Amino acid sequence: MLHGQNLPWRLAFRQASRSTARINASRASSPFLPAQCTASALSRYHQRCPSPPAALFSSRAFSTSLRRQKEKVPKSPPEAQEEGNDEAKEDQTKQPKVPEGTEELEGKTKSPEPIPSSKSGDAKGSAAGGDGASGTGGDGGGKKRKQSERSLVKPSIPEVYPQVMAIPIGKRPLFPGFYKAITIRNKEVGQAIADMVKRGQPYIGAFLLKDPDADQDVINDPSEVYDVGTFCQVTSAFPVGPDDNFAMTCVLYPHRRIKMTDLKPLGAEKQQNAATDVSSVVESTLGESAVKDPETAPSQGDVVASFEQSSADAQKSPQYYEATSFLRGRKVSIANVENLTEEPFDMKNSRVIPALVSEIVNTFKAVALLNSLFRDHISTFSVQTTMNVGEDPVKLADFAAAVSQADSHELQEALEEMNVEARLSKALIVLKKELMNAELQSKIVKDVESKINKKQREYWLMEQMKGIKRELGLESDGRDKLVEKFKEKAKKLGMSEAVKKVFEEEISKLSHIEPASSEFNVTRNYLDWLTQLPWGQRSAENFGIKHAREVLDEDHYGLQDVKDRILEFVAVGKLRGTVEGKILCMVGPPGVGKTSIGKSIARALNRQYYRFSVGGLSDVAEIKGHRRTYVGALPGRIIQALKKCKTDNPLILIDEVDKIGRGHNGDPSSALLELLDPEQNNSFLDHYLDVPVDLSKVLFVCTANMTDTIPRPLLDRMEMIELSGYVTDEKMAIAEKYLAPAAKETSGLKNVDVILEKEAIVELINKYCRESGVRNLKKQIEKVYRKSALKIITDLGEEALPESEALTEEGKAAQKESEKDQTDVKETSENIENETTEVPRVALKVPEDVHVSIGKDNLKDYVGPPVFTSDRLYDISPPGVAMGLAWTSMGGAALYVESILENVLSASSSPGLERTGSLKSVMKESTTVAYSFSKGFIAREFPKNKFFEHAKIHLHCPEGAVPKDGPSAGITMTTSLLGLALNTKVKNAVAMTGELTVTGKVLRIGGLREKTVAARRAGATTIIFPEDNMSDWLELPENIKADIEGRPVGWYSDVFKIVFPDLDKETGNKLWERELKNKKGERKKRESKKKEEDDEESGEDDD
Repeated sequence: MLHGQNLPWRLAFRQASRSTARINASRASSPFLPAQCTASALSRYHQRCPSPPAALFSSRAFSTSLRRQKEKVPKSPPEAQEEGNDEAKEDQTKQPKVPEGTEELEGKTKSPEPIPSSKSGDAKGSAAGGDGASGTGGDGGGKKRKQSERSLVKPSIPEVYPQVMAIPIGKRPLFPGFYKAITIRNKEVGQAIADMVKRGQPYIGAFLLKDPDADQDVINDPSEVYDVGTFCQVTSAFPVGPDDNFAMTCVLYPHRRIKMTDLKPLGAEKQQNAATDVSSVVESTLGESAVKDPETAPSQGDVVASFEQSSADAQKSPQYYEATSFLRGRKVSIANVENLTEEPFDMKNSRVIPALVSEIVNTFKAVALLNSLFRDHISTFSVQTTMNVGEDPVKLADFAAAVSQADSHELQEALEEMNVEARLSKALIVLKKELMNAELQSKIVKDVESKINKKQREYWLMEQMKGIKRELGLESDGRDKLVEKFKEKAKKLGMSEAVKKVFEEEISKLSHIEPASSEFNVTRNYLDWLTQLPWGQRSAENFGIKHAREVLDEDHYGLQDVKDRILEFVAVGKLRGTVEGKILCMVGPPGVGKTSIGKSIARALNRQYYRFSVGGLSDVAEIKGHRRTYVGALPGRIIQALKKCKTDNPLILIDEVDKIGRGHNGDPSSALLELLDPEQNNSFLDHYLDVPVDLSKVLFVCTANMTDTIPRPLLDRMEMIELSGYVTDEKMAIAEKYLAPAAKETSGLKNVDVILEKEAIVELINKYCRESGVRNLKKQIEKVYRKSALKIITDLGEEALPESEALTEEGKAAQKESEKDQTDVKETSENIENETTEVPRVALKVPEDVHVSIGKDNLKDYVGPPVFTSDRLYDISPPGVAMGLAWTSMGGAALYVESILENVLSASSSPGLERTGSLKSVMKESTTVAYSFSKGFIAREFPKNKFFEHAKIHLHCPEGAVPKDGPSAGITMTTSLLGLALNTKVKNAVAMTGELTVTGKVLRIGGLREKTVAARRAGATTIIFPEDNMSDWLELPENIKADIEGRPVGWYSDVFKIVFPDLDKETGNKLWERELKNKKGERKKRESKKKEEDDEESGEDDD
């Protein structure tokens, strides 16, 4: 519905059409529906629009009346206006319906019924009666005034309007009786149109621009437009688009032809005392009838449209041109115009006109058979008009010209022609061209369809386009266009001399190859890649330290040491002006944010970001590209990254660099040596391009979980930045600030009262998510919110959240179509287009009274029983058990070492050592070293203790399914063995880590941060670590070292004093004496008996 169709004066028109006789419309106000009227925000074309109300064109007796302003009354509140509109609608519904025939009959004999009108100064809709209902207004206090009745008569369009505001239009002229929507971009012109509509003088002159590409809203010179145009009425005007980009859409209805006689200069006259001039001019224009009845005239506003006065009251010679006086001084086009009338013609005595009319009708029929759009136009025209097509050849000529897609100058000639016979001839010409175009299009379609088969259906549109070009003679050599396109691209790029030489050779080759040759496509693809790379194009970098710190803090919590390292990197780039020549490698356990930190660096430096993973990559062509001799060859991932980023200096993140594979297609890790070497990558050679590419401006960032599997030469080229895991406090902050809000929103609970309490998050961290990263914690929090969503729907029931409210209208239609489909889900339905839509459903709103709280007590209902109960296997460790610390790819963990006697200790038992627990080769060697050192330590410190001489020991590391390796458990194994030998418990809540030599020296280990986190999680209060790791201990954040004591050691004797503080040396010497002494006599007897047996055997041999 067009803007303004529900305004009160339009409702009055509809009432008038029911209450007055139907009178034959004049030619300028014919009641048929316009055939074509288009509106566009960029260009003005015809488009089909609804016809104006019947009452609007029932007569051309239209007048304007002056609103006299008695006093300034404040505007009535919106409720008062809405109340008046509601009463109008209610009165309309109460009127009895009268058959159409009866209405026409009564209209011939009865005069129009008077329509009541409000006297209120604020009743804005009372001027037109509002569909026969009384307008209700208020005087500021909202009180109703008395109503007065007025008679509603036929609207009037001024027959003489010598001066109008001129609007230039493009592409096509306007023909009388056919709507057109235009878009006004000039704000002053739009304001002038709005003022004209407000004053009840919505009349303009529309003139066609001679330049078809021009787009303007004012006429600077009469030579810019054709002098013959149309006198149009602005039926509606409304703004479109944002406020900062002014645009107003105006719907125009042309009434008659006019000719421009003079164009006023823009803003030539100053507007002075506008209110007085307008009032006096309108009074003189409209005559005394507008002011004779001040009681019935509206008392607020300036000039409004009025249909309450007969056309007979209009003055014979009013000065209509003064109606545009309020536009003086504005930068709009004002033109003096005169009406044009057709030359008289005689249908009865002329033979040419009926013949032309007949031929036009026959041409319409022929075009309608070929063009369905034309068929719709003709159907609409025939339905809406009540005349015979031969009765008014003027309308028929205008209709033919209006719906034809001819050149603008041909249509303008048809508009300017005043001779009806000549106008029909010109309309027939443009209509015949339309017929030829339709026939040619039909011929092309038939020719193309005859060539299509099952294998060629996908090329149908391309063939049709070729057929059209062939028929129009526009076929050209595509090869020449390709060459020109590639040369234009190359001019904008900063190619090096070597690349330019290769480019010229390939261009020369392309220009001499036949397009049907296979080599043509190969060369074309190569040039396409070569011209799409950003040769010499760089983005402006941002080396602001403050900006970089804000970005890193916004994206990540904690990791202060890593952030400081990155800020150092940015600071160096700020001083040097570039960060080229640096290859960073982020190493850390999964889920700590390595990949996201790389993305944050790109955002902080204002660089384009590209990521690809080399995990499991076994083909070197993914890095270096394929040779062009292969079918479907492509460049490597690095060249593809440059093409995507469109800059010479992006940030390329190479993920999982520690998991590169190796296969029969080469070793990708060796290919990375050239790529990640700052001394070599300034002339990187891709196999496909085969030209040197400068990658020295690219910032490479790699990620890895460990460095053990990275080849040493590759590791040597990268600068390592280690990311250790998060502690409980950091995980807690990350969950509250980042993970929980994001999970809540993705679960559809953004505005729902669902609370995940702090105690529940702590429980999740300690009992379910002990890994170093936060990826598993994120999964568990999402699971909690998903369970909450299910609980809410289950508790409320489907009735509270019905499916019908979630589906959109398009979704409901698609669902109905899918219900009809009986196709198996494995197969795609033939009607799949009707079963799908862009927005099938919308989010449902959960009632506000819903409340869900997840705490520590009910957490099991959402995520199940705890996965980890405790890291401590023993509250009080027995002799032979020691708590060690291990580093894994998931972070730190407590590693217990257990030692027991396999049999009863006796003087006759043999010593031995058995090891279990999925120990790898390095750890097995550590057990041997620990066993040897323990025997030597006991022999030296406790010489009378003969435990290791007769004890068969079994050493085990729990969690046998987990492979274990590394030398850092040396002092833990030694402590376990010595605790068993001395039958003494290790000091409670002590954890230890360190490599041990056979001489007792404690060597440096790695992963002290992760191991400290694991010791704290296991409840240890003291941690023993090598003295060489003191610098690592001092760098640890205070929140990690809180409530835990660090004890650095250099030799095992220092460890022994810490773990066995209360051991008495004399007691240690006397251990196991009784077990070994009681069995001493039996051993002598066994030895003497064996000796006797040996003597007997020797005597028998002598015999």
